[in-house]
Amino acid sequence: MTSLDTKEARETREGRRATSALPGSGPRAARAARTARPARPAEESLLPGSGRRGFWLYLVPGFALFAVVVLVPLVWNVYLSFTDYRGIRPPTWAGLDNWRELMADERFWTSFLNSVFLILAMVVVPTLLGLLLAAMLFDLIGRKFGGRLASFLRATYYLPQILPVAIAAIVIGWILRPENGALNSVLDAVGLGALQHNWLGSPDTALLSIMVVMVWVQLGYPVVIFMAALQRVDPELYEAAELDGAGWFQRFRAITVSIIRPEIFVVVLTCTIAALKVFGPIYALTRGGPGDSTIVPSYYAYSEFFQSQQVGYGATIATALTLVIVVITIFFIQAQNRVERAERGR
Repeated sequence: MTSLDTKEARETREGRRATSALPGSGPRAARAARTARPARPAEESLLPGSGRRGFWLYLVPGFALFAVVVLVPLVWNVYLSFTDYRGIRPPTWAGLDNWRELMADERFWTSFLNSVFLILAMVVVPTLLGLLLAAMLFDLIGRKFGGRLASFLRATYYLPQILPVAIAAIVIGWILRPENGALNSVLDAVGLGALQHNWLGSPDTALLSIMVVMVWVQLGYPVVIFMAALQRVDPELYEAAELDGAGWFQRFRAITVSIIRPEIFVVVLTCTIAALKVFGPIYALTRGGPGDSTIVPSYYAYSEFFQSQQVGYGATIATALTLVIVVITIFFIQAQNRVERAERGR
């Protein structure tokens, strides 16, 4: 037994010496092998710049387009807000004069007050109605009458969104025309001729008429977004809640609203931005009138730019509107993040 053990030990030592004699072996080679990085695939070596840095090259065209279309005009507009510029002679530096004038401009504050009413018409009402309509189309009409009818109704709600502003303005102007307008003609036909009114020409009803029009125009957008979001809701949740005796409104509040909350944030944010910078309907229907009853910041900036030739002051209005939109966007994003963190912490 001792001789066999000695022979095996001798062979083991000889094998170790032979192995250590091979090139690239030994403790140093073993450590190098352990710390060696795996070879990159052949496909990755084809990327320009090699590695993740190469992907930045594909973003250069987008950044260049963003700089030309957005960044450069924005910087130029901010610069003009500190100048006295009428569009002909070179701008002259005016410091904070335009901003001081803006803070004391009653017309500017009236335009922002009108924007608050448009937020009510383009954000609050369409979002609430869009939630109800989307839930009804998905949960009631879609289940009882099939998806084709629900899709058709969804398309009809979205139709005003794809209409050109000029065509929609012609139709709305014909409906609200004081003489021989469709609305006044219908009121007269049903015996309510006393309610006939110059809807867009009266300061008392012009803004209200614009608000009603914008509800009609904006309603289809949240309906489409919410119906798309409802596609990821498990139908078994509705069935289980229905078996437990939950009514339609209870299912809507507990299931629909809670699951599609991210889409609600998106709709509220995008519609708020759209309401703050709305221009086309105001320009086509009322031109900010009568008086200043329907003026909004975007149209006020346009009128200062191209009608009054006060380019510096118009740039100040546009810059102030941009700052308001940026602040509101940051607020919405932070609110959404807080809600998501609270949900994850439950």
